[in-house]
This record gives sequence, structure tokens and C-alpha cells, in this order.
Amino acid sequence: MLCYAARMRCIQCGFMDDKVIDSRMSKEGTCIRRRRECLRCGYRYTTYEQIERTELRVLKRDNMHEALNREKILSGMIKACEKRPVSMDRLDVAVDEIIADLHRDHQREVPSYVLGMQVIEKLQGIDPVAYIRYVSVYRQFRTVEEFIELVRRMEVKAAQDPLQRKLNL
Repeated sequence: MLCYAARMRCIQCGFMDDKVIDSRMSKEGTCIRRRRECLRCGYRYTTYEQIERTELRVLKRDNMHEALNREKILSGMIKACEKRPVSMDRLDVAVDEIIADLHRDHQREVPSYVLGMQVIEKLQGIDPVAYIRYVSVYRQFRTVEEFIELVRRMEVKAAQDPLQRKLNL
């Protein structure tokens, strides 16, 4: 399928007309990848088209605002999962899910505690040790008793889960 599109500047010669030689969906349908060919020099290049979301801002505890930063979320999750059997792909998917949920539930601003709770919920489903690590930093644990209490609550919850009981038999 050949279709003509105007107004994409060729990165090789700067000419403003090209033709789209291939177009396909990528990233679970959230992005369109287009292969283009310059009508002057014949150079082929790839462009991506995606929905532009309004930038979410994070309202911090001290009432300061900052842009929602995907890399900062991922970095915190990577630290929590250090030396754990968790793949980067799994963490990337989790961060994408968190950001999609935040965009769905918030227009422009998200309180930092909401973001923190989203990360905690994802880590709880991914790896229990990473979950404890993240919670201990997020809630600023100061004593061993706080760790012990969290682990006890996790044990009680696991004991109430019928699937978990079957695994322990």
C-alpha cells in the first residue's frame, strides 16, 4: 500500500515531501510506525506517531511540583529488585501500567502518595522481597519492629490466600 503524505522533512536532504511505504501498529496499538521515502533523494526513514498526553505533574509532600518522570519510577523499582529474579521487561511493563493508570485517574496532577502506592501494589505482585525493600524506604522505617510487623501482615495475608495454602502443602 502506497499513500502520499506531505510535510515530513527528509532528514537526509531536507525536502518536504515523502511517501509512506509501510505503516503498522506497534506497542500494543498505542503507536503507529511508518516507513517513509523522500520523493527527492529516495532516502528511507522511520517515523512514529503516538497520542500526545498532557504532562502529569507530581505533587510532592512539601507541596512542590515536578514532572512525572518514568525513569525515576523505574529506577526506584530497579533498586528494590536488585539481585532478585525480576526481569527488566517485567519492570518496564509495570511502569507503563502505573503511568497508564495515573493518566486514566488524574487529569494534570497526582499526589506523590498515590504514585507511591501504585508502585507498592505493583511490587507486591512482582516480588515480596522487592516489595518489603520499597515499602521500608517509602514509609521510612526506623526500627526492626516495623519490618517484622510488615512481614507478619504478609504472612497472615498469604495464609488467608487459598492458592498460597495449596503451594505450602
